[in-house]
Order: sequence, then C-alpha cells, then structure tokens
Amino acid sequence: MTLSAEIGIWIAAALTLCLYSFLYRDNPFYKFAEHLFVGVAQGYLTARTYFDGFLPYVWRPLMNAVGAGDGPAEPVEFVVIIPIGLGLLFFARFSKGHAWLTRLPLAFIIGTWCGINIPAMLNAQIFQQMNATIAPFGTMATFGETLKVVIVLLGSFAALTYFFFSVEHRGAVGRVSRVGIWFLMIGFGSAFGNTVMNRVMLLIQRVEFLMQDWMGPLIVQRVVGLFG
Repeated sequence: MTLSAEIGIWIAAALTLCLYSFLYRDNPFYKFAEHLFVGVAQGYLTARTYFDGFLPYVWRPLMNAVGAGDGPAEPVEFVVIIPIGLGLLFFARFSKGHAWLTRLPLAFIIGTWCGINIPAMLNAQIFQQMNATIAPFGTMATFGETLKVVIVLLGSFAALTYFFFSVEHRGAVGRVSRVGIWFLMIGFGSAFGNTVMNRVMLLIQRVEFLMQDWMGPLIVQRVVGLFG
C-alpha cells in the first residue's frame, strides 16, 4: 500500500468516527467533520461552477464576441449578457432600496422550471401511472397475474377515494376510504422500510471499511509486527 493511500484511509476513518460520535452526543469532533464536509462540498461546487459554467458559457463567449478570445469574433454571442444581467440582479438583495429586483431572476427561473418540468411530471407521475394501472388487463394470462392487477386497481381506487373530500366519508364511500387507508399505510411502511434498509446498508459499508481497510491492514498488522 502506498503512503498516499494509507494517509487517505486514516483520514477517512478519522472523519467516519468523528461523524458517528454524534450518536453519543454533540461534540467538537462532530462539528469539525460537519463543517469540513460542508466547506469541501461548497468549494468543489464553486470550482465546478467556475470551470464548467462560467468559463465556457460566459467568459469565453464574451471574449469571442469582442474578438479577444481564441476563436473568431462572433457578435451574436453578446446574448450571454442577458443571463449575466439576470444573475447579477440576485446581488440586489444586499441593497434595501433595490431588493425588489431579485424578483425578476426568481420569476424567470421559476417560470422556466415550471414550463419545462410540469408537462414531464404530469406525463411521468399521472398519465404513465394511470396507463400502468390499466394496461395489464390486456396481458393477464394466469390467476396470479389477474389477482395482482385487480389488487393494484382496487388499491389505487380506494386510496384516491380517501382523498376525495367532496362527499362525506360515510356508508360505502367511508368503507372504501378505510380500505384506502390500509393501502396507504402499506405503501408508507414499504417506503420507510426501504429507506431504513438503505441507511443500514450505508452503516454496514462504513463498518466494513473500518474493520477491513483500516483496523485490519493498518492497525492489527502493525501491532502484530511490533510484538511478533
């Protein structure tokens, strides 16, 4: 193992232990690891934004527009001044008299996001879900497949009935909505169990790293070498 790899393992192990020390109580070691993570992440994001965003999409087009860049002069690239101006308006927040100007870029960003994502979200989360619920009726070949499709359809209908508040939940509507509650609880329980399982897998990976990559080759072997 090279020296740089060994140093990296020691740093990773130390930061892992610092973060898990929060399970005991809040302490300076946890705060150090937390602040280090936030600082490194912000620094990395800033660097990526500069090299992958500012340089290729702002600085170089402007330099080419005035003929001072590596490429030929292209006056049409002055159009980048528009997003630059919108971005600079965010700094108006620091001025009490001009803070209202920040609404312009925010409105542009929110409007653009809604225009691009709402149709895609409607298609992915509503239309395709409806199609996936109804389409299997044409492909039922066995009793098991038929039962599965019927349960999915009835569960979807019952869950939607629970959120239908135009009619008082009494009688048949109330009974169907109570069935919908059971389906909702099963869905929430499955989602929560899946989340917990993923977190436990992350814990297992960290424990394996500490036991196999850190304690095994770097601590136990050296202790054995000293006293062996």
